[in-house]
Amino acid sequence: MAAGTAMWQPQEEGFKEICGLLEQQIFPSSTADKSQIWKQLQRYSQFPDFNNYLAFILARSEGKSIEVRQAAGLLLKNNIRTAYMSINPAYQQYIKSELLPCLGSSDRHIRSTVGTIVSTVIQMGGIIGWPELLQAIVNFLDSDDLNHMEGAMDALSKICEDIPQVLDSDVPGLSERPINVFLPRMLQFFQSPHTSLRKLSVASVNQYIMLMPAALYAAMGRYLQGLFILANDSAGEVRKLVCSAFVQLIEIRPDFLKPHLRNVIEYMLQVNKDTDDEVALESCEFWSAYCEAQLPPDNLREVLPRLIPVLLSNMAYAEDDESLVDAEEDGSLPDRDQDIKPRFHTSRLHGSEYDGDDDEDTVNVWNLRKCSAAALDVLSNVFGDEILPALMPIIESKLLTTGDAEWKEREAAVLALGAIAEGCIIGLYPHLTQIIAFLIPLLDDKFPLIRSITCWTLSRFSKYIVEGTNHQKGYEQFDHVLAGLLRRVVDDNKRVQEAACSAFATLEEEAGDVLAPKLEVILQHLMIAYGKYQRRNLRIVYDAIGTLADAVGRKLNQPTYLNILMPPLFTKWQQLSDADKDLFPLLECFTSIALALGSGFSQFAEPVFERCIRIIQIQQQAKVDPAAVGVQYDKEFVVCSLDLLSGLIEGLGSNIESLVSKSRLGDLLIQCCMDDQSDVRQSSFALVGDLARACPAHLHPRVAEYLNIAAKQLESPKLKESLSVANNACWAIGEIAVKVRQEVSPVVMTVVSCLVPILQHAEELNKSLVENSAITLGRLSWACPELISPHMEHFMQPWCAALAMIRDDIEKEDAFRGLCALIKANPSGALSSLVSMCNAIASWNEIRSEELQNELCQVLHGYKQMLRNGAWDQCMSALDPPVKDKLSKYRV
Repeated sequence: MAAGTAMWQPQEEGFKEICGLLEQQIFPSSTADKSQIWKQLQRYSQFPDFNNYLAFILARSEGKSIEVRQAAGLLLKNNIRTAYMSINPAYQQYIKSELLPCLGSSDRHIRSTVGTIVSTVIQMGGIIGWPELLQAIVNFLDSDDLNHMEGAMDALSKICEDIPQVLDSDVPGLSERPINVFLPRMLQFFQSPHTSLRKLSVASVNQYIMLMPAALYAAMGRYLQGLFILANDSAGEVRKLVCSAFVQLIEIRPDFLKPHLRNVIEYMLQVNKDTDDEVALESCEFWSAYCEAQLPPDNLREVLPRLIPVLLSNMAYAEDDESLVDAEEDGSLPDRDQDIKPRFHTSRLHGSEYDGDDDEDTVNVWNLRKCSAAALDVLSNVFGDEILPALMPIIESKLLTTGDAEWKEREAAVLALGAIAEGCIIGLYPHLTQIIAFLIPLLDDKFPLIRSITCWTLSRFSKYIVEGTNHQKGYEQFDHVLAGLLRRVVDDNKRVQEAACSAFATLEEEAGDVLAPKLEVILQHLMIAYGKYQRRNLRIVYDAIGTLADAVGRKLNQPTYLNILMPPLFTKWQQLSDADKDLFPLLECFTSIALALGSGFSQFAEPVFERCIRIIQIQQQAKVDPAAVGVQYDKEFVVCSLDLLSGLIEGLGSNIESLVSKSRLGDLLIQCCMDDQSDVRQSSFALVGDLARACPAHLHPRVAEYLNIAAKQLESPKLKESLSVANNACWAIGEIAVKVRQEVSPVVMTVVSCLVPILQHAEELNKSLVENSAITLGRLSWACPELISPHMEHFMQPWCAALAMIRDDIEKEDAFRGLCALIKANPSGALSSLVSMCNAIASWNEIRSEELQNELCQVLHGYKQMLRNGAWDQCMSALDPPVKDKLSKYRV
């Protein structure tokens, strides 16, 4: 290939070879091995002028097919993205000089590929690295040639989409920001007779709503005027972009739309019925966006009687909805691999109430039906029962249709009832008994999608259904709903199985031990489902079994129930290899069962415990040398196994001792605590804390090591990276301290120096971490008061503030024992924080331990005697009246 840079020219041989490889790569008929072609192209890319050849093929080889030229362009784009700065500057210049004229190519595909490369060059080298580009785009935009205008606008739209901020920046050598030059031209194109230019220009300007540069702010009147003119454009793509602009404006800058709100709402209502589903979908997003922007509801209130029928109409399944095909799938057909969506295990978190987000396992396609249901849900939460007069007559008339042809109307009505279940509950409440009585027979409807949506809608009323169980009629209705859902759990249709199992899990969470008398029949149905479900829905059965165990707890520990439940689970447990991902949900399910059964799980504990240890060992070897163990490393195996071990230890308590003593758990756990993956560390420290509680003897030989590793998680950089790891590490330190007491002394000050900054910056950090830090500091103080007390004035105030926020429990008792121990060792260390200390003591509603109550009484009386000449009364006068009332029982 050519070595010189002056007036670079391709050599015939190199040109032919590269074109040949590209042809082989893109035409499927070719027999060549794709991976070999790719390797050959990678070899060519080592030549410094390889990218010049690609630019030449894209720009000049008109004898070649468009596909080959495009392939050269896309390869060039990827090379620029990965290694632009290492391309010789003269070659960079050559590539740019070839690209510019092609912006106006007569072929639309070439123009589009060039636009993509232009945007990539700007991302890599900035506007300043290609000063002539802006003038070229301006010249093309101002030309009369449609190819030139379209090519320039296409490139500009890609820059606006990928890196909008670069056009709204000062560029050395330019008198104004590029956006000031381009925006008037883009707005001008709103009126172009060419659909492509209208579409590209609106899409480009829409990219700036979020950034809101001064140029757009100043031109807002003209922009809105342009949107209003395009509102009824003949092209669906343009109408969709107009809707998108209004949705973004209402979310981000509603003030601009305020003068036009009535017109915009009327327009959105009109296009919500658009024959183009994509336009209708985009406009439907407006209703939720409007409500979430917390704008005055009055503007929407007026249109509710017209809007609600539109939403209901759009909630019926469209003819081309993929779900209609999926719904026919027989439950006996095995799932394909692509049907199994990736799953994510949530590591265990210890400490104060933690609100984890409920991650939906199902990843669904967003469409007009779902968007309309979501809008109805949001509207019901804003307007409540006000929407019922417009809504209920339509729902009733749809539900009363009986013909097969109207099944989609009936299904949409059931969906609507589920959508308003939360927002309109007060208005629906007097009629819920009738509504539920009406829904129960639909669980047996001939149409699978009616059966499945009825499961979901009933689950939305779970709270009410369970509340009714305290009287005879309500319990009978609960019984009917439960029986109906269980019938659907064993349905032959996959879609219905999924909906029924999920709905049943929701009902379980609400019902708790109300389910106990029904355990036998529930387990029989769940295990029939377990035997017939394919892989994807099996996960939901595991979830339902786990939720059932959480709901009924120890009541599950009956031989009758365990004989139904455990043999099928253990059969599956033995069938799955240690590297089979279908083990994940089973490990999670066993975790819930172990926690529910407590010591009742001991008969199953040994094989489960040993397998968890084996899986962790295999994965740790796979991390180092996957070939040697024949499996690829996957941290999920480690996390699920650690969590199941935690569940076993928490459930069995000290009964786990014999299994721990003959295992390598200690060594494996140290390694896991130092893992580079945060969720592995998070579960590891949860297990360390559980071990400290149940059998601390097995931590003894390496206590200092565990404490040092745990303390490292509390250091500032690590802390910010993963609060959940820090939270569990902090909790584990406290659990160890309670059990080994003085043995923590060699590392106690290292740990304290990490805890104090957390308490001092409490307002910036997670509440759970702050509370765990306060408890752990108390437990360490109880273990080693003589070491910590000389430093207590540095942390007393924030510590007491955090202690005051903790709910009454055994962990809070431990923390206050530590407080008393420090004060006993160094009474003067708390003098400057007496008000905070009194607030903390007053935060108790009830102290169960008489011993602690007496200690706190001694502390208060000690300070009362110590502070003479009115100093104690002065301290008392600084307290709020409720605090004084709480302290009065101590007679101070």
